[in-house]
Amino acid sequence: MGNTYVVVAEARDGKLRQVALEALHAAELAKDNGDRIAAVLLGSNLSEAAAELARYTSGQVIIVDHPDLKTYNAEAYFAALRQALESLQPQTVLFGHTAAGRDLAPQIAAWLNAGQISDVIAVEKAGDAVYYTRPLYAGKAIEKKRFLAGPQVVTVRPNNLPPAPLAASPAEIVPFDYAPPSPLRSVVKDVVRKTAGKADLTEARIVVSGGRGVRSAEGFRPLEELAEVLGGAVGASRGACDAGYCDYALQIGQTGKVVTPEIYIACGISGAIQHLAGMSRSRIIIAINKDPEAPIFKVADYGIVGDLFEVVPLLTEEFKRALA
Repeated sequence: MGNTYVVVAEARDGKLRQVALEALHAAELAKDNGDRIAAVLLGSNLSEAAAELARYTSGQVIIVDHPDLKTYNAEAYFAALRQALESLQPQTVLFGHTAAGRDLAPQIAAWLNAGQISDVIAVEKAGDAVYYTRPLYAGKAIEKKRFLAGPQVVTVRPNNLPPAPLAASPAEIVPFDYAPPSPLRSVVKDVVRKTAGKADLTEARIVVSGGRGVRSAEGFRPLEELAEVLGGAVGASRGACDAGYCDYALQIGQTGKVVTPEIYIACGISGAIQHLAGMSRSRIIIAINKDPEAPIFKVADYGIVGDLFEVVPLLTEEFKRALA
């Protein structure tokens, strides 16, 4: 019998996150014939997310559905995942490189006495070896790594691998009887989200981002309108966050979030190297800046030299007409 690959799938508000399907595709790329894939879905009210996940794998979908798991709690999620993994005995465990994945993966690696490769952007096989590609030094270099022995833990950066294709037949959905630790040492009472736009910032296909050039919190209004029209998310440079124009939850860069959208629209962002570290792997970069010498234009695929308060509303109106 072959090895077992376990994909830890995330759901938010009962909806499956896109990175779960990308991690599932990474498992498909890495496994050999005879290996099996199982997906573990943790959360609360998971019937819709489980049904969607089952369409993309022919292996099992194991759901750990419990009120304690409605919002992410490190203690509860680790206990639930450990119990599920004990019955699966995996060779490799894959997570999304999200806030929850980055927190859980090292705990599981320590428990399994496993090696870990984080922030993977590509998976390829050469003979019997599986190579995982990841950026380092804030994206200035790329390395390929492989495991010499198991067990193994991998985290997959969102928006870099394509999602898994639809399976020939839906997977079997298996409920798991989770025994929560009692009592939990911490309880999440409420979650306040301060992101803007329809999509999660790290998974958004389109990101409209603002820098110091927005000049105020009000200056983000045109960016939010453009993101709303495009179905994208709003981000920011550290300079805009430090100036108090927006919440740090929107910060993109070396000390913020790393995003890899299809389209990144940088508005009033000069292009400091710390910001580029968080968005330089975007497929298409569009820069809007009054300064024609701004460093952002050196990495942009398209550049507009002009006042963002004139350009962004014009773009919004044009997209409204085009999408009508």
